[in-house]
Amino acid sequence: MNTMNWLAVYPEIILLAMTCVVAMVDLWVTDPQRRPTYWLTQLTLAVVGAIHLSYFHDGLTVYAMQGMVVADPMGHLLAFFACVATIVTLVYARPYAASREMLKGELFTLTLFSMLGVSVMVSANNFLVVYLGLELMSLSLYALVALRRDNANATEAAMKYFVLGALASGFLLYGLSMMYGATGSLSIPRVFEVISLGEANKSVLVFGVVFVVAGLAFKLGAAPFHMWVPDVYHGAPTATTLLIGAAPKLAAFAITVRLLVEGMIGLAVDWQQMLIVLSIASLLVGNLAAIAQSNLKRMLAYSTIAQMGFMLLGLASGVVNDNTLSAANAYSSAMFYAVTYVMTTLGSFGMILLLSRQGHEAEEIKDMAGLAKRSPWYAAVMTIFMLSLAGIPPTAGFYAKLSVLQAMISTNNPLYLGLAIAAVVVSLIGAYYYLRVIKVMFFDEPTDHTPLGAPTDVRVVMSLNGVAVLAFGLLPGGLMAWCAQAIVKTLAT
Repeated sequence: MNTMNWLAVYPEIILLAMTCVVAMVDLWVTDPQRRPTYWLTQLTLAVVGAIHLSYFHDGLTVYAMQGMVVADPMGHLLAFFACVATIVTLVYARPYAASREMLKGELFTLTLFSMLGVSVMVSANNFLVVYLGLELMSLSLYALVALRRDNANATEAAMKYFVLGALASGFLLYGLSMMYGATGSLSIPRVFEVISLGEANKSVLVFGVVFVVAGLAFKLGAAPFHMWVPDVYHGAPTATTLLIGAAPKLAAFAITVRLLVEGMIGLAVDWQQMLIVLSIASLLVGNLAAIAQSNLKRMLAYSTIAQMGFMLLGLASGVVNDNTLSAANAYSSAMFYAVTYVMTTLGSFGMILLLSRQGHEAEEIKDMAGLAKRSPWYAAVMTIFMLSLAGIPPTAGFYAKLSVLQAMISTNNPLYLGLAIAAVVVSLIGAYYYLRVIKVMFFDEPTDHTPLGAPTDVRVVMSLNGVAVLAFGLLPGGLMAWCAQAIVKTLAT
């Protein structure tokens, strides 16, 4: 515990070094397509992702930096998926960015810095490291939202994101400072020990948990702390929207588990009640508000709020009557939900990027009109994504929802049984706006007859993305086993 142990943080060291290299190399790149910078960025993410996957298969838990960092299976698996999500995002984003004068070195270096923040967050074992990773990721994303300086919507979205993001960070920091005041430690394992022994002031602890949960809810985009999500998703360039909606969700899930489960499981009776309220509010607000949207990006933003609500139900059902027997099942289901949601949202926003062209943002639902006639394959792939978000079989989204519901029902608690029924009913309401997109694609006449053109790498990755969402719905066992293995081994340490 009391060693530097550089081996545990090799991925982060490589990522930081290569981010600096990418920034320097880009100064000498004259190619307007930024090919050297782009491929160097993708190579970096691929190598870092491969290291994380290798460490995950080793199954070891290693502490580093005097115990401030933990390299465990959960952190490695989430970091691996975050790297994959960022690679896919950049593939989708490059043609879009090139046609909008966004294809600059800053796009790649800020993306790598945000990925470094994600990597730090998922391996945090100390309150300070959690906050350090959070701010590194958030500041990079604020700058990425404002990358189109000549666009008023992007500038406005960046300001809203910055102000509300700072407020969220303040909430979280204030809550963590109260936890430090109550327990006398910034180390997450030590906080767990103090709470378990009952040595801390309970009223101060609960007050601190309220602020911590509020800060986490902001980052997850859960209602009633969701006000930034629709405006930022809508106003930001679509490429940046995808960067915000993918890997950072995995990081937010990671710090939620680190802080609430690993550090404050002794206060589960308190924070689970808060998560239940947040999840119900998110399901209602997200699904009902999405019905009224005509803008596809805003609809997907409200959809994100509802999806996060469903994921929180999994996190809220781990401890029942002070019994942690169902914890591993509940948290692994929530993790599976987070991973499959990111996989689906990549494709959904990727399709918006694919349909957009110079001078035209394909972000209204009506822009999908007649897609089946223009390109039956893309219409089929988009249908898979919409069905997955709606939770309709045989997609990954269906199995993700089923696994969370199964985790809740298996508690044999009337409260969770009622919540499961409510979640299903609200999800049925939410299916309407996903099916509306499918109806527009297949039954409306196309308003745009421009031929659909996309680079080969975008076509290939989009197709693989659609196949993956379908495959993990038909054969979810492998991914579910990974998530269960990651959670069980992490909680066992």
